[in-house]
Amino acid sequence: MQRPPTWHGNDKDGLLLRRDAVKIGTDDKALARLVDSHVIVRLRQGIYCDRAVWLAADEGERHRLVSIGVMRLYDDHVALSHGSSCIAQGGPSYGLNLDSVHITHLRGNGRRKSRIRHHSGVCLVDDLRRQDSYWITTPARSIADVVRTDGVLAGLVQANYFLHRGLASPDELRSVFARTHNWPGSLQQHPVLYLADGRLESVGETRCDYMFFCQGLPRPVPQYEVRDQAGNLRYRVDFAWPELGVIVEFDGAEKYHSFRRPGESLEDVVLREKAREDRIRELTGWTVIRLTWKDLDLPIHTTARIREKFVKSRDAG
Repeated sequence: MQRPPTWHGNDKDGLLLRRDAVKIGTDDKALARLVDSHVIVRLRQGIYCDRAVWLAADEGERHRLVSIGVMRLYDDHVALSHGSSCIAQGGPSYGLNLDSVHITHLRGNGRRKSRIRHHSGVCLVDDLRRQDSYWITTPARSIADVVRTDGVLAGLVQANYFLHRGLASPDELRSVFARTHNWPGSLQQHPVLYLADGRLESVGETRCDYMFFCQGLPRPVPQYEVRDQAGNLRYRVDFAWPELGVIVEFDGAEKYHSFRRPGESLEDVVLREKAREDRIRELTGWTVIRLTWKDLDLPIHTTARIREKFVKSRDAG
């Protein structure tokens, strides 16, 4: 069976809307046969996707595909918003509820429909931008909405992502948060404003910083610069407490893959990182603690380890 002309190759995202298929003479029975033949996947009512594209996509990319399909069903009276907007603008999926696509009606009431969460709310001109052929809320507005629907940590992850890449500014966050301070869930905005820091480069670093805050540790210096005796910058570490002589480095699996040089094995990367850590200790005389994702799931135990090093550093001093 010949594929409709709006197929992957003509459509850059591999999406097909039922209404477009009907226009070219493809009826529901033909679409059902394509689904049964594992050629396409039905994402929700009226939206289909090339099966190969869908299977190759991770959770965040799948949500983006559904979001694009949903936006193509609506006209300019709605904007993609909340976590869906963050995903569409490159944000990480961590902490977001991706069960439904979030759209905000620029007029009319919000409601919930199959795989779509409709919101009503005031959107100013500065809250919106065009992406492709539809409206989308800006990073700053999207972050404020995520904080209210998905919580502090999810909002903080998005805030640090967009701040780090220069796609949102602290002033923009403060402005949006001030305008929405009396909306439901807005009390969660305060810790996000306090903790948001564009120097944090990853979800893992954001989770570390949030754990330090929740467990009552003093605020560390992120991306601390380690210099040699001549004052030359030699290394940059994830977190440091200079007055306490303690450094924390977060080791996510992606870190080793991103630092991997051409021709290197993962073992080579680990050994190189070990040599880097030894040199940092030589230059500073400080304690270096490495944390993993598992450590973040045990915040009380992990921060107790860090506090123990604080005490030993004070005693040594």
